[in-house]
Amino acid sequence: MKRTIAIVAGGDSSEHDVSLRSAEGILSFMDTEKYNCYVVEVKSGNWKVHYGNELCHIDRNDFSFTATDGRHEFDFAYITIHGTPGEDGIMQGYFDLIGLPYSTGGVLVESLTFNKFALNNFLRNYPDLHLSDSILIRRGQPIPAEEEVVARLGLPCFVKPNAGGSSFGVTKVKRADALRAAIEKAMTESDEVMIERMMSGTEITCGCYKRANGDITTLPITEVVTSQEFFDYDAKYNGKVDEITPARIAPETAERVSATTRRIYELLGCYGIIRIDYILTGEKGNEQVNVLEINTTPGMTATSFIPQQVRAASLDMKDVLSEIIEGKLQ
Repeated sequence: MKRTIAIVAGGDSSEHDVSLRSAEGILSFMDTEKYNCYVVEVKSGNWKVHYGNELCHIDRNDFSFTATDGRHEFDFAYITIHGTPGEDGIMQGYFDLIGLPYSTGGVLVESLTFNKFALNNFLRNYPDLHLSDSILIRRGQPIPAEEEVVARLGLPCFVKPNAGGSSFGVTKVKRADALRAAIEKAMTESDEVMIERMMSGTEITCGCYKRANGDITTLPITEVVTSQEFFDYDAKYNGKVDEITPARIAPETAERVSATTRRIYELLGCYGIIRIDYILTGEKGNEQVNVLEINTTPGMTATSFIPQQVRAASLDMKDVLSEIIEGKLQ
């Protein structure tokens, strides 16, 4: 009997449409000999499954649906929502309550990794991990004086939503008098805003997943080169970037990045595919590896980082996805 897989996409953030593109990618990668796969689109409490030519309502009591040929249940949920409620622990909590296995880490790790400021402060407990200094501002709280921010973090600095992705609401601030406008922009995406010291260096990203046998496997590293001010939405999705896999870095640096990625995966108790972004600073071959961000539901279109890295590792996305599914179902 084939397993029935829900590819859960959409969500309630600005990344809704990006997530649907990832769902299309995952659907194309799945092993159709093993699984029957259907995209479940989540939006503001209105959950629908794309079942052939039908668009069916999801019964949220048990995540089932009824089509013209009868009632259907899912065996597994592959979560590819970028943003709330699929990347912040909310959807994971729901699936835990109804007992449906899913493709990501649990509630705590998803909540923690989605909150950039909380994650950074957790990782600072480990002296071998390097992170940029930052300030958190919550909606309704006083905004720190511009001179205070500049004295601590310097210029340029980054202002970003504390919970969000795809660089929505992110600004590279070069002048102190531009800070307030940048904070207001970020507040349109999140009730919390993080102002972060800028790190200058080589931007790289490393994918990682746990195989069905429990081994944590890292993928070849990608170097990110863009002509934009930073790796923003335009660079990510409109081709204004060079993505070089494997990255043009020293083998010993690549090994340190891979080791750091596996360590963080294990420290957090992750599951499924994650991607960690880094900035390398300092002398080439002896760079400091700085953690930038952790993405637990990374983009999965054919041109996204993870499929690129899987191909570079001479692996098949179909097999990687099957390992993640079977690791929870066995």
